Amino acid sequence: MAERVFEDRRDAGRVLARLLENYRGRPDVVVLGLPRGGVPVAYEIAVALGAPLDVFVVRKLGLPGHEELAMGAIAGGGVVVLNEDVVRRAGVSPETLREVAAGERRELVRRERAYREGGAPLDLMGRTVVVVDDGLATGATMRAAVAALRRHEPAGIVVAVPTAPEPAVGELRESADQVVCASTPPLFSAVGFSYRDFEQTTDEEVRDLLRAAAARRVRA
Repeated sequence: MAERVFEDRRDAGRVLARLLENYRGRPDVVVLGLPRGGVPVAYEIAVALGAPLDVFVVRKLGLPGHEELAMGAIAGGGVVVLNEDVVRRAGVSPETLREVAAGERRELVRRERAYREGGAPLDLMGRTVVVVDDGLATGATMRAAVAALRRHEPAGIVVAVPTAPEPAVGELRESADQVVCASTPPLFSAVGFSYRDFEQTTDEEVRDLLRAAAARRVRA
C-alpha cells in the first residue's frame, strides 16, 4: 500500500473499513480493538461492518529506561511474545523481564475490568475475529494478541491496522489468516507520523465507544 497520512484514528478506521468490505454484514464477524488507541479505529470498522465490538487487552513490555521500545508483549492467558533481538542487544536479564511482565500483567487485569464495566467478553469460538490497532512498530503487541486469540479457537483471525513497516506486516502474515494494512511507509519511524492528530486515547473514551457500539446494536 502507498504511504498516506490519516486525519485521526476515526478517519483511519473508516479507511480500513473500506478495505474490509467483504466482511460487511456477516453474522460470524466480531471486531476487537487493542486499547487504548486501537479502539477508535475498531469502532469505525465495527459500525461499517455491522459487527459487535469488544476490547482485547495486550500490554507492551517496554525496555527499562527506554519504555517506548518494545522488548515484547503479554496478553491474557499467560501469553508472552518476546522481541529476542531487543532483549539480546540490551542484555535484559530474566529477572528484569519477570519484573516488567508482572507489572504489565497487573495493568492488563485492571484495564479489562475497567473497560468492560462488569460485562463478559465476547465468545470468539468459531467466529471470524478482526483485531485492530492504530498501527504497528515492531508488531510484538499484535503478535501476542494473535497468539492469545488462537486459544479461543476462532474460525479465523484478520489483523487490521492503518500503518506499519512492511517487515512487521510480513511477520504477522505468518501467524494471522489475513493482514490488512492501509499504509506501509518505506521509511517508517513511528506510528504517530501517519496521523495529523495522534492525541492519546483515554480510558473514558474507550468506555464511551464500547457503550456507543453496544447501543447501536441494540437499536438495530
